[in-house]
Amino acid sequence: MYAILDIETTGGQFNEEGITEIAIYKFDGHEVVDQFISLVNPEIPIQPFVVKLTGINNAMLQSAPKFYEVAKRIIEITSDCVIVAHNASFDYRILRTEFRRLGYDFEAKTLCTVELAKKLIPEQPSYSLGKLVRSLGIPMADRHRASGDAMATTKLFKMLLEKDVEKTIVKDFIKLEVEKGISPKFLDLLNQMPAKTGVYYIYKEDRTLIYIGKSQNIKKRVNQHFTGITTKSKRIQAEVFTITYDETGSELIALLKESQEVKVNRPRYNRSQKKSVFPVALYAEKDSDGYINLKLEKADGRKKEITSFTSLQEGKNALFKFTAKYHLCQKLTGLYQTKKECFQYKIKECDGACIGEVTPEVYNLRVQQFISENSFENKSMILIDRGRNVNERSAVLIEDGIYKGYAYYDLNYQITNIEILKNILVPMQHNRDVKNIIQSYIRKSKSLKILHF
Repeated sequence: MYAILDIETTGGQFNEEGITEIAIYKFDGHEVVDQFISLVNPEIPIQPFVVKLTGINNAMLQSAPKFYEVAKRIIEITSDCVIVAHNASFDYRILRTEFRRLGYDFEAKTLCTVELAKKLIPEQPSYSLGKLVRSLGIPMADRHRASGDAMATTKLFKMLLEKDVEKTIVKDFIKLEVEKGISPKFLDLLNQMPAKTGVYYIYKEDRTLIYIGKSQNIKKRVNQHFTGITTKSKRIQAEVFTITYDETGSELIALLKESQEVKVNRPRYNRSQKKSVFPVALYAEKDSDGYINLKLEKADGRKKEITSFTSLQEGKNALFKFTAKYHLCQKLTGLYQTKKECFQYKIKECDGACIGEVTPEVYNLRVQQFISENSFENKSMILIDRGRNVNERSAVLIEDGIYKGYAYYDLNYQITNIEILKNILVPMQHNRDVKNIIQSYIRKSKSLKILHF
């Protein structure tokens, strides 16, 4: 759990500042679960430049509670939390100073979103909160007021968690749980899982990541691990200490995150995923008569493929639909060469007579249209899908045929301004697997929206 806070002060000499406003959002890594926002009477005058900056003046604070009156609530909402702030050393120092004046030693783990942003979003022109969130397209209200700055920091931190592919932030958080020595039972773990689409991460007690999975219903899938009788399930049951998860909303992003994070983190029980899940590919080559033939073969990285499939049967099913849609010759796709297959698809066996009705040039135009529409080579487009809530959408960016990464957005200008989209993007690696995941999802999804640019 994280306590994301922002503090406004009177200004003045080091360690003599007083708090004028505080805002704390308790964040579970996915959503805000509690909040505390209050003006505070610092019992000392506010510096004039601070009044001009924040709009908070001495008159506004005369009836506000003094720090000792809100101290208990601050302790309650930050208990067992990591303190997160933009320039955390400042806010944490101010908070400790105020508690020290009351004779209380306030201590907590801290995370600084300035340092995290420098690591996860490098080469930004500025890491001040206002300029950084503006460059990321994060909406911000009440700048230099505690509630507005703390909410902007919360949205920034949520984005940084998403960009943390190696899960270093989460591993630090798990360290706190291990130190408390609480070993949760299967039922407790299961109750923490959402029945939503996303990626989940299974850890041992020493913080070793042992399995990454994805599901359209995380809770149901984790339950299968806990009740399974396979060797892998039994090993997971014996070693699991805690589980974290990332909601994705989009099944496509769940597939892409799982694929990359398995490669990056190499969990022990994901070994089967090191092999390609798309062993069959579709290739094009001209025959002696000049007609382009389409052939399903075992995937060969040395050859240029159009698209690929998880099995030969899936490839045949898809190719059957392609021949009907693009008026392609079944014989030139290698389909229906046996009577059994002709009977299965309830069509007459193709003898290739149809291609004699058109020249190779005319027929090949149909094939080229098929290839163009089913391959994103050299294309630039944005794939828009569901987000994690009703107000949010997800975007997958493909530029010049290369998968660049994904992002979440809730304002249209974040998606129409390509530079802002690139700033909020979670950068990902392009490889054959992710290319095929995307192509397969485009073929199957009915809700996906594609923007070409």
